Amino acid sequence: MLLVYWSFLLKAFSLKRFRSYNIVYNKAMDDHQQSDSPRRVTAADVARALGVATSTVSNAYNRPDQLSAALRERVLATAAAMGYHPNPAARGLRRGRTRSIGVLYTDRLSFAFIDPAFVQFLRGVALVVEDAGLSLTLFPGTPQMMRDPEIIRAAVVDGFIIYSLSHDDPLVHAVRERRLPLVCVDDPAFDDVPLVGIEDADGAAAAAHHLLELGHRQIGVISLPFAIDTPAGPANLERHATVAYRVVQERLRGYRTACTAAGLAWARVPVEVCAENSQEDGQAAAARLLDAAPHLTALLIMSDRLALGALRTLAERGIRVPYDLSIAAFDDIPEAAVAIPPLTTLQQPHEEKGRYAGKLLMRQLEGDTKVTRVLLSTRLVVRGSTQMIDAGR
Repeated sequence: MLLVYWSFLLKAFSLKRFRSYNIVYNKAMDDHQQSDSPRRVTAADVARALGVATSTVSNAYNRPDQLSAALRERVLATAAAMGYHPNPAARGLRRGRTRSIGVLYTDRLSFAFIDPAFVQFLRGVALVVEDAGLSLTLFPGTPQMMRDPEIIRAAVVDGFIIYSLSHDDPLVHAVRERRLPLVCVDDPAFDDVPLVGIEDADGAAAAAHHLLELGHRQIGVISLPFAIDTPAGPANLERHATVAYRVVQERLRGYRTACTAAGLAWARVPVEVCAENSQEDGQAAAARLLDAAPHLTALLIMSDRLALGALRTLAERGIRVPYDLSIAAFDDIPEAAVAIPPLTTLQQPHEEKGRYAGKLLMRQLEGDTKVTRVLLSTRLVVRGSTQMIDAGR
């Protein structure tokens, strides 16, 4: 008899609780549906429907030990009925970790998918962070538009990797203000931030030495951008002093060192600057350079993408590479080996740079504050775009 009595009480209590939940559910849905315009349901909406504090709704998801099982069940049931979903980013911030790494780079978003060097770099980063169960968030710099630091200030990430931005870029300033774990790749270089890069000056000098050893003395340079939103066009020595990117400074220094050692006047070496690292910019720069200096027998080009564009201009003008003009480029992206002719270029370890950057950031996330500078070596790969100068030229 006692067992039947307790069974009856349990059923009555369950029915009463169900009816209570059903009343709350109906009231919540009525209030929500009476809204003139649909909007995202917030924790405050759920709290109002239940007659509890907003912190109670938050605790149901983030600190369940602070609520009774019955109260938490009421909150979750009402929230589900109203279509409320807690913001995972906000929850991550409250817990101190978002499990996402921000990668900030200088170009448009599409750059991340079309530039082979950057694709290889991202693969290196991804191989490291995926093992730690982290994700990547891309933050393009978009050089043709005004930088918006608010994008960085609002970024929900545990740390940043900066890839090839100038030290005075407003996005870089915004990252520094966050004081999160940070690694720089190529640019910028700070004394208190780990850096991953290559020996740019040595690599550039090796490319220039190669052309000089082949007898070339009429050499021109096609350069990567000097700064944010840099205008395309020729650059004299005065303009060289305005370069904001460490990589460009170092490559120009390497070219200059090799040329002056061979007796060339660096001020007389024509330098044509590109606004972006694209084949289209390389094509246009080659046209401008050859119009201004048609006597050139060789080009030093700061990236393979620019060099591939230059090849188009030369082909359109009937200039044979390497018979009429030699080209030494930089990067050794996959397209360099299959270009017509295959490019002589400086090979740099793009994927390895990404792996090192990922590892250095992981160390910081684990509490290691040591500032490390990793400079990887390069190798000149000689292919069909360079040859000994014709004795008749």
